[in-house]
Amino acid sequence: MTKQFDRRIGRHAIMYAFVEEEEEASLTSGLTRMNWRYGKGKVGSMELQKIVAAIETSAKRQGLVNPDIYREMHALYHAIIEAMHGVTRGQVELGGMLRTAGLRFAIVRGKPFENEEEGEWIAVAVYGTIGAPVRGFEHEAVGLGINHI
Repeated sequence: MTKQFDRRIGRHAIMYAFVEEEEEASLTSGLTRMNWRYGKGKVGSMELQKIVAAIETSAKRQGLVNPDIYREMHALYHAIIEAMHGVTRGQVELGGMLRTAGLRFAIVRGKPFENEEEGEWIAVAVYGTIGAPVRGFEHEAVGLGINHI
């Protein structure tokens, strides 16, 4: 009997963004068994373009996307923007509204459907704080973006 894996790519991305270092190996071993690729990082800024650039750069450096293939970069970009909609509550703006964000992000790429012809998908989960650029004047926020490649 074959073990069925939880194939909810968004759930995995969110859990990976939340997970602490001591629990990470358990989560990533399941991703590896499904032949999914994954990576994570941190970014803080008052500028949305810096956050997008940091996540894109991390995805390229960790081999999660091929920067020479437009559809891969396009899918990643839309997943990032969708995730930032969650963090910024629909108004994807930071510095212009005197807001700053300190975020952890996770990127998961894989085939979440049993029918492999559905292709690869990419999920970006972002978790951290957003608020006024004064320590202690922020609150938690989370966002998730999923796009097909």
